[in-house]
Amino acid sequence: MSNHHTLTILPGDGIGPEIMAEVRKVITWLESNTALSFTLHEDDIGGAAYDRYGVPLSDETLEKCKASEAVIMGSVGGPQWDNVDYDKRPEAGLLKLRKEMELFANLRPALVFDALIDASTLKPEIVKGLDILIVRELTGGVYFGQPRGIEDLGNGQRRGVNTQVYETYEIERVGRVAFDLARKRGTKDKKGHVMSCEKANVMESGKLWREDMTALHAAEFSDVALDHMYADNCAMQLLRNPSQFDVIVTDNLFGDLLSDAAAMLTGSLGMLPSASLGETGKPGVYEPVHGSAPDIAGQGKANPLATVLSFAMALRYSLNEDETATMIENAVQNVLEQGIRTPDIMAVDCTEVTTDSMGNALIGAMEKTIKRAA
Repeated sequence: MSNHHTLTILPGDGIGPEIMAEVRKVITWLESNTALSFTLHEDDIGGAAYDRYGVPLSDETLEKCKASEAVIMGSVGGPQWDNVDYDKRPEAGLLKLRKEMELFANLRPALVFDALIDASTLKPEIVKGLDILIVRELTGGVYFGQPRGIEDLGNGQRRGVNTQVYETYEIERVGRVAFDLARKRGTKDKKGHVMSCEKANVMESGKLWREDMTALHAAEFSDVALDHMYADNCAMQLLRNPSQFDVIVTDNLFGDLLSDAAAMLTGSLGMLPSASLGETGKPGVYEPVHGSAPDIAGQGKANPLATVLSFAMALRYSLNEDETATMIENAVQNVLEQGIRTPDIMAVDCTEVTTDSMGNALIGAMEKTIKRAA
């Protein structure tokens, strides 16, 4: 296994450049203190790319991304681009990146750090130790199905049409991602568990989803536990008893809704990373769940931890550097336990720090880990 890795860095808009600077800081530290080395290609996406290239994602930037092992991204968007053409808005660059790189599986962890347990709106005993991974199908379903559009019926009425469509291959490939992740998350004492969610009771696409997931499980993943749940019941159960879940796999629409609901269980949206993956061996895109927060850009208030944790996900899922990913995640936990906070997660008796200082604290925690190991 090579210890050298090639990454493309896309800071994006708003607070993107600030939080990405802290990821670079972590990468520099890793190169000086571990056997890892990196080649970094940096470019623009979103509004920054529109200002520079006239498009939210240039073909040249896309080729850099495809040639890398992973893409680490900040966030896109801002009010200064609200009035540009729809296909040139910052968000269009992100959609193009996902489509062209064939990223069909979106991974959204819902992880509650012990030090932030009081930030959740649910009782501490409900969310303590929560560690859910939602796998959302990203390129199919009602957001992309045809026919779609708004039509004039000619009698003062209009009709809006969106079509929910899934084919077996789309279900199987995202199912394989979910089952494989559950298998890796399993332990000697407790095997991994997948909860597949749809609306098989009222939707033919949901019936197909359930049948195909069941067949895939029997053929390739019988060592992983599989259960099925209607998506609306899953939303209720996330609030009632979230610890029953390990990996949840679902379609594009339900995944959009359920991942946001699960994220808020943690009480700290600014702490959550995400990954968008394609076929094995192809580069994934890793980005924080939070937005570009243009209202605080340049003020040193942004929380870089979600982006750092996104980089940790890249180490784990694209670079096969699981040990280093765990070290970074543990360092984040350690910093939070010290009571070090950016404004978005500030609490009583904690110390408020800047974006840069949070990055420095993270480096300090990793240095302590290295010294203990020595």
